Amino acid sequence: MQYTSLRHIQSALKSGETSVLGLVKDYLKNIEENVHLNAYVEVFSDEAMENAKTLDIKIKETPDSLGKLFGCIVSIKDLICYKNHYISAGSKILDGFESQFSATAVQAIVNEDAIIIGRTNCDEFGMGSANTNSYFGPVKNGADDTRISGGSSGGAAVSVQTNTCLIALGTDTGGSVRQPASFCGVVGYKPTYGMVSRHGLIAYASSFDQIGIIARQTEDIDCIMSIISVLDDYDSTMFQKALYKDESFKAKQLSDIKIAYIEEAFDNEVLDPLIKNEISNRLDSLQSEGVLVHKIQFPLLEYLVPCYYILTTAEASSNLSRYDGVRYGYRSPNAVTLDDMYVLSRTEGFGQEVKKRIMLGSFVLSEAYYEAYFTKAQQIRQMVIDHLILIFRDYDFIVMPTAPKVAWPLAEKPDDPLEIYMSDIYTVLANLAGIPAISIPLGNNIENMPFGIQLLGAAKEDKKLLWFAKKLNFAEHLI
Repeated sequence: MQYTSLRHIQSALKSGETSVLGLVKDYLKNIEENVHLNAYVEVFSDEAMENAKTLDIKIKETPDSLGKLFGCIVSIKDLICYKNHYISAGSKILDGFESQFSATAVQAIVNEDAIIIGRTNCDEFGMGSANTNSYFGPVKNGADDTRISGGSSGGAAVSVQTNTCLIALGTDTGGSVRQPASFCGVVGYKPTYGMVSRHGLIAYASSFDQIGIIARQTEDIDCIMSIISVLDDYDSTMFQKALYKDESFKAKQLSDIKIAYIEEAFDNEVLDPLIKNEISNRLDSLQSEGVLVHKIQFPLLEYLVPCYYILTTAEASSNLSRYDGVRYGYRSPNAVTLDDMYVLSRTEGFGQEVKKRIMLGSFVLSEAYYEAYFTKAQQIRQMVIDHLILIFRDYDFIVMPTAPKVAWPLAEKPDDPLEIYMSDIYTVLANLAGIPAISIPLGNNIENMPFGIQLLGAAKEDKKLLWFAKKLNFAEHLI
């Protein structure tokens, strides 16, 4: 039987309808049946079953000691550390590396009796929009295995899509949770920057990265957020107060909600007319329920993607300098001199997309171009933040498409990298501004490929955003 929510699972466990061991075995069976999709880099089969047996005993003998997440089976992206387990960030450069500690978010869910079932495939260091840049090969879409899953958390999205786990922890730097969630017909959520600790998350671009959650139901995301949003001395960028569990949000009526939709986003030529029409129909439906919906202008939309790539590649060129063949990970066997070791280890260890972004980042940070590119991009980022602050004074949420199209065929990889980068046009806004955003399944096209709608909220108003997403319950008819 397929369970679609933690509430459903925990009810079945308490009634004796199923056991945690039976649940884990079903998930492992689904992993085997979908192995051709390449969603997992490693499956913790034996460990997951042993943990399940321990939890079953706990349910029978000491039910009062159960954690809040008992029965919650979770996959983690291959960018998130799990103590005494391998992690490679989808890259050869970290081949054979074993983590010495768990990410704060991972430890938080384990402490509440969640079970980690495996680590999922991803674009190398989170750099990609299709999950075709992984050292372990591409992740295929469960709805059509000739198509991409989306990236960079494609493995995470497919792990939930194919019912191999209940929850997936991914990472979102510019839409890496929301875009694959849209392509795979599941819910993908990116918290406010600083709401969840980044300790134990391998960095791509530190001021953009955030651990995100993929699930089938928004109520499960709400539950996971209440667990992983905890103060952490290891992450100095975290909020020191007003965390998710501390929010004082009080539920409103739908008639009290004001929504803005960005005119430039819906008039963009890259947007599929079907997706545009479906979102327009949904907005009309909301208006009939009393929600106030207004069209607004956002003239900075065309600058978002170039601004995002200038800043993230600059940060990546710095963050990835630590992978040099000296301290950990891959070291070239062909090196003779010290210089050889540095050059060959990085040349052989990094993939093409990572090398491209390191070079671009080094270029925009160079003395000759720093002011022309990096400084201007930072100025635009601040303009975006300021503009959004003004919008959220008048509106509760912004509605946008999650992605301009459905998942494209693996065989039709665009020759122009800019075409792939533009698939992030609607998702990078949330990361540039550090605001929360969620992608919710909206429908399927005539080829039965899923697509989603995206909601963005004001910074620190995560609970309010998830309340509204749950209230709308877009995904219910698709599950």
